[in-house]
Amino acid sequence: MNAGKQGTVPVPVDEVLVRRLVAGQFPHWDGLRVRRQPSGGTVNAMFRLGPDLVVRLPLQAGGAADVVLEQEWLPRLAPLLPVPTVVGSGQPAEGFPWPWSVFRWLPGELPEPDALREPVGLARDLADFVRAMREVGLPDAPDAYRGGPLASLDSATRAAIDALRGIPEEGIDGNAVAAVWADSLAAPGWDGPPVWLHADLMPGNVLLRGGRLCAVIDFGCMGTGDPACDLFPAWNLLPAEGRAAFRESLGVDAATWRRGRGRALSQALISLPYHRSRNAAMATNARHVIRAVLRDS
Repeated sequence: MNAGKQGTVPVPVDEVLVRRLVAGQFPHWDGLRVRRQPSGGTVNAMFRLGPDLVVRLPLQAGGAADVVLEQEWLPRLAPLLPVPTVVGSGQPAEGFPWPWSVFRWLPGELPEPDALREPVGLARDLADFVRAMREVGLPDAPDAYRGGPLASLDSATRAAIDALRGIPEEGIDGNAVAAVWADSLAAPGWDGPPVWLHADLMPGNVLLRGGRLCAVIDFGCMGTGDPACDLFPAWNLLPAEGRAAFRESLGVDAATWRRGRGRALSQALISLPYHRSRNAAMATNARHVIRAVLRDS
């Protein structure tokens, strides 16, 4: 999710608002039960609509841009790979200022990074998905969120390291993470054509059934860029044996692996100081990533 652009929602985002929006724009769904879907995310709110649909409303301006991106590109990607199905494109109304979407509900379980039932099988499933994304050949693609050169993240990453040095209770070794970050920056950059990316492969965007991948959701950061951007699951989700299987399945070269490790570390370092007092799930995963990266370095 693109959490870099903030905004304020001027009305309560709740079941009452969703019922009004649906009744006004999709009257054929009026009367279906609306209930909030628990989510650890901070950019969108989700509400089940009957048994088969889910309404997704952005909570900030950056999330609104993601909605528009998905509404445009998911139907174009659908013939090429499994993606969520947009069945309704909502417009601002009822005091809600941004576009919103209705999707087909995708059943599945969110993974727990330290309790995966089939880590190697899941790793290969994720590699298959990443490979399928890379093979998309649609023209006029948008730039993936943070899909450009790794150096563009340097200032924010170093600021986050400094911030964490001032939070000793987190126990982050500032020198160790700074060394990994420097190594990632020193890796050769991507010199091939930009590839299609999901660009936000976080545990909250991966659904499992029986321990194996059954769906990937939240394509709001998608676009083209450095293939290292889709290596996040190696550190935010998979244990060591799964990480090795993921890398082997994708055939990741040393330079791309170093850049991917740096991107995962950067995201975690930036996330932790912000989310540690705001979003426990995201802070916990950031700590997990930092530990995994340091063990892998």
